[in-house]
Amino acid sequence: MNGIGLRGRPWLSLVVVVHLVISALHGTAHNAAHVPLSPAGTVFVFVVILAGPLVGVALLWWLERVGGWIIAITMAGSFIFGFLNHFVFASPDHVAHVATSWRPLFATTAVLLALTEALGFALALRLVQKSENV
Repeated sequence: MNGIGLRGRPWLSLVVVVHLVISALHGTAHNAAHVPLSPAGTVFVFVVILAGPLVGVALLWWLERVGGWIIAITMAGSFIFGFLNHFVFASPDHVAHVATSWRPLFATTAVLLALTEALGFALALRLVQKSENV
């Protein structure tokens, strides 16, 4: 165990927990605005976006590099999925196409998800790189 991991793990864990809370709020906006996901999209959300980072955090405390890589990969995948679906592809999941009454919460949580995913990816990658160099 190194000092880098001891300092980085709590911050990375906090980002994952904040991401989970924002994900729940975004899911509420999805449901209320009647923005359905495809079956494949639903599986991706539950496996990669929700469970993946939590599994990574659990592993951080025993297998730092494995947990860090899981967080980095799942946060990167989450970022790409969310960015494309919320801001690029013209679909019901695009922030501009959501019901007007739910658009502020939907758009705000979409942006916050992108930010926490990018931050989680960067912190996890930094933790993994530094632990591999020690």
